[in-house]
Amino acid sequence: MDDPIITARDVSIFYGDKQAIFDVDMDILPNKVTAFIGPSGCGKSTFLRAINRMNDLIPICRMDGELRIGGQDIYAPEVDVVALRVQVGMVFQKPNPFPKSIFENVAYGLRIHKLATSRSELEDRVEWSLKSAGLWDEVADRLDQSGNSLSGGQQQRLCIARAIAVEPKVILMDEPASALDPIATAVVEELIDNLRKKYTIIIVTHSMQQAARISQRTAFFHLGNLVEFGDTKTIFTNPADERTQNYITGRIG
Repeated sequence: MDDPIITARDVSIFYGDKQAIFDVDMDILPNKVTAFIGPSGCGKSTFLRAINRMNDLIPICRMDGELRIGGQDIYAPEVDVVALRVQVGMVFQKPNPFPKSIFENVAYGLRIHKLATSRSELEDRVEWSLKSAGLWDEVADRLDQSGNSLSGGQQQRLCIARAIAVEPKVILMDEPASALDPIATAVVEELIDNLRKKYTIIIVTHSMQQAARISQRTAFFHLGNLVEFGDTKTIFTNPADERTQNYITGRIG
């Protein structure tokens, strides 16, 4: 088995006095899709946001324990959070293109992090990102139009193109298809399956069917605890914990 790219040890997360995550241990393997499932408010998005320190933006939020990416403690004092978020991209529930052109949406991270040395390299990277996100053929002749002119599914693929343009190691996705119709959802799911060849992907999803379709590993959270974590097929067909069984069969949720 491959060495994990992300390791969590005794991770607890608090909002003020309220504890949201309790003593989570987890190893995330590279080039796999790992799904976080569980009822609303169970802590899965909170834990996801800890992996690129988005919770730092919430003043009352603090974390205990250790989170490492590629062996590096990402909460160590010397860690540059901006550089961390280049390595760990994020795609949100609601598509959020910048109020810029399609081209500039994808070029944005490349520009601010100075990852392209020339205009031609910038154009090549933008084209590569849009192709990787399965969007190039639909937008190639209108790169100067606003990203907001696209359909919802196209906007979400634009946000994925923006995330991969800087070539992160990990992509976090917080319910990336929940605002999309079934056809757009299927396109995004196929894209996620293609992207895992190059990236490690962690997805929070409310849809157990989606987790079963696109992930290789599944973590079930309940009331801030990591109840069970393992091979997706095993979690869905032969879970070890009664709470997992009850959630999958619809008895809790």
